[in-house]
Amino acid sequence: MQRIRLRYTKRGRLRFTSHRDFQRAFERALRRSAVPMAYSAGFTPHPKISFANAAPTGTASEAEYLEIALTERRDPAELRARLDESLPDGLDVTDAVEALTSDFVERLEASVWRLALPGVAEDEARAAVDRFLAEESVTVQRRTKNGIRDFDARGAVLALEVLKPGAEAGSQAGVTGDTAGEGVEITPRADTRAGRGCAILRLVVRHATPAVRPDDVLSGLRAAADLAPPVPAEVTRLAQGPLGEETGTVTDPFAPDRGAA
Repeated sequence: MQRIRLRYTKRGRLRFTSHRDFQRAFERALRRSAVPMAYSAGFTPHPKISFANAAPTGTASEAEYLEIALTERRDPAELRARLDESLPDGLDVTDAVEALTSDFVERLEASVWRLALPGVAEDEARAAVDRFLAEESVTVQRRTKNGIRDFDARGAVLALEVLKPGAEAGSQAGVTGDTAGEGVEITPRADTRAGRGCAILRLVVRHATPAVRPDDVLSGLRAAADLAPPVPAEVTRLAQGPLGEETGTVTDPFAPDRGAA
């Protein structure tokens, strides 16, 4: 009858929820909100929910997407509000549109990430970024279900820069859309244990196969420039969507559906 696309966030401590944890929480929210879900056929019917390119466990995100199928029509804005009320704080539904176009997943061509590196000085981070970008390829390793795999962490990186102190409010350059990065805490927190401040990186990475994640780029910075933050980085996805090849901007993936409406 109707398909609705939703944008949601993972904030604060809930960045540590796994994709399976979120699935369970979202299905409970659907039941509490009395959403008229369509179900799959077979002996064990499941609600028709399609998730798109979920962020890794442990990373925060302002731009996660999913699609649900309904048996009755609902107003997207009203549905968004009801679902948001039924989810815990930190898992917030921030936008909704009726799905009026196809190939939504294919639109998610690139992501914009914010990487906070507590204990890393700005000059140290800038030198490491320059060395990483100067390489044609940077081989890193990642453990997969099939064992250790080598792949290039440099080729998918479209932009990587160190933001100057006080300039982070402008870090949305390269992100367009009404809700791009909305609600992100942008005040860098100094690492008093190391006493060296907190460098903030802005990363734009093309979605490729195999997928290059922020932790892969951090491994690449270690391999290319021996940059090793004393504590884990704080990683937030600010946006994902279509990539403007000429401008390098990541645009709103809901725009074609809004235009069709």
